[in-house]
Amino acid sequence: MKNRLACAAFVAAIVSATSVSAENWEVTRLVPGSAFHGVHGLAIDKAGHLFAGSVAGAALYEVDIAGGTAKVAIPAPIGMADDIAFAPDGTMAWTGFLAGDLYARKGDGPIKKLASGLPGINSLAFRKDGRLYATTVFLGDTLYEIDVEGVKPPRQIMEKMGGLNGFEFGPDDKLYGPLWFKGQVAKVDVDKAELTVVADGFKVPAAVNFDSKGNLWVVDTALGQLVQVDPKSGTKTMVAQLKPSLDNLAIDDKDRIYVSNMADNGIQEVDPATGQARQVIIGKLALPGGIGVTSENGKDTIHVADVFAYRTVDGATGEVTEKARMHAAGVTLEYPMSVTAKGNDVILSSWFTGTVQVIDGKTGATRDMLHGFKAPHDAIVLADGSILVAELGTKSLVRVSGEHGKDRTPLIGGLEGPVGLVAGSRGEVYLTEAFSGVISMIESGGEKTVLAKDLKMPEGIARTSDGKLIVAEVGAKRLIEIAPESGTVTEITANLPIGLEGAPGGLPTHIPTGVAVGTSGVIYFSSDVENAIYKVVRK
Repeated sequence: MKNRLACAAFVAAIVSATSVSAENWEVTRLVPGSAFHGVHGLAIDKAGHLFAGSVAGAALYEVDIAGGTAKVAIPAPIGMADDIAFAPDGTMAWTGFLAGDLYARKGDGPIKKLASGLPGINSLAFRKDGRLYATTVFLGDTLYEIDVEGVKPPRQIMEKMGGLNGFEFGPDDKLYGPLWFKGQVAKVDVDKAELTVVADGFKVPAAVNFDSKGNLWVVDTALGQLVQVDPKSGTKTMVAQLKPSLDNLAIDDKDRIYVSNMADNGIQEVDPATGQARQVIIGKLALPGGIGVTSENGKDTIHVADVFAYRTVDGATGEVTEKARMHAAGVTLEYPMSVTAKGNDVILSSWFTGTVQVIDGKTGATRDMLHGFKAPHDAIVLADGSILVAELGTKSLVRVSGEHGKDRTPLIGGLEGPVGLVAGSRGEVYLTEAFSGVISMIESGGEKTVLAKDLKMPEGIARTSDGKLIVAEVGAKRLIEIAPESGTVTEITANLPIGLEGAPGGLPTHIPTGVAVGTSGVIYFSSDVENAIYKVVRK
């Protein structure tokens, strides 16, 4: 897959206005963009500068706390940062979660790779003597000491702790951190490889940090709480009630606490004395991928797979409504990256968790959560009620039926990057094959007809009321219209802010660009570069 990063600044400049015009179409930004692509690790250097990391955006940012803005400090893909830490000498280190790499940089010097081959490398912290420690979480469960020169391989200290996530060394030189999967905060003697539970009873603790007075602070992502813990007694005091989907926290030399929220794409400053929170920066959307549209009484509702949330957007006003957010207690959601919507059926899919989720569009209730897919990139409900899944991991379309989707039958295989799916009017479906640049029609029996080829990374696909296909040709940064009968390709609009460069290696470590069409013919598409939604209307 071509590297898209070089085009990002150019594209952003082109579309910086709220609307741009194509020859026959008017393109308008319906939902404004935001700075991050999901925000995770936070750290503050000695000068008081706040840094934030993004995994999906694969970049590390510097945040202007007073101005409420952010700029890229380390670009993709090396800048992928799930956590960030500063050494006593000012060296900044960060973890590339998906890539399995750990990097460091002192000042404006060269970037040095300290470790690699550690998928799920997540949290890290320096001791006062400058030694560096890191854990793998979710894709592993191991604590390592990392050679700060990057010469020696990581030295394993412990494993199977229970998800030792965002941690810090305390005044006693013990490593304090949350056990994500056990609802506990623990301390580790890294020299003896001994773990002791400090506090219990959390829902999903995500990160801890110490203030200048030795107080231990914890964020609970599921409950959205900032909690103060006495490290000696384990006594807990809930200080601030925030929203769920919290990820990390950082504390400056004045003991001001900064907390990141993945679903809000934002950072808050919390006053530990009062629990009052001030929003430093926030987004309407987190990281929009696939989209779908339902229309009722002339009103379009856009369903957005927002990676850290499932949201809807009013097609006329751009008003965003949150339906569910990741990690919230009692909520069923697993990093949605694609969505289709028809009637009362909303289908979310996630290549990261291998899941397909069926939602009741009116109530928002989850009807079913289907697991065990291999990188599902889209899914649609067929006329007979079965579900067809574009499974990139097996290069196939899989028909799913039966109780909880237990019956799974390949409809067709040998597909090169199946990403987008849309149903036709007589039982056929239309498919984008991103790797081969092909748009295909697949009959109900599995017969395949190529309609268009030689495209550059076609991803999202939608169908108009007169049977035309609207496709996001992401590699060319444009929307095109395809006539299925002739295969004629017509450009609708170009120079679009789509095609965010994420982790190295291409799909499936990628958020697909979504396209949807309302009954009136209005086209909508998601911008993963800007975290925005656009609408395209014929002049």
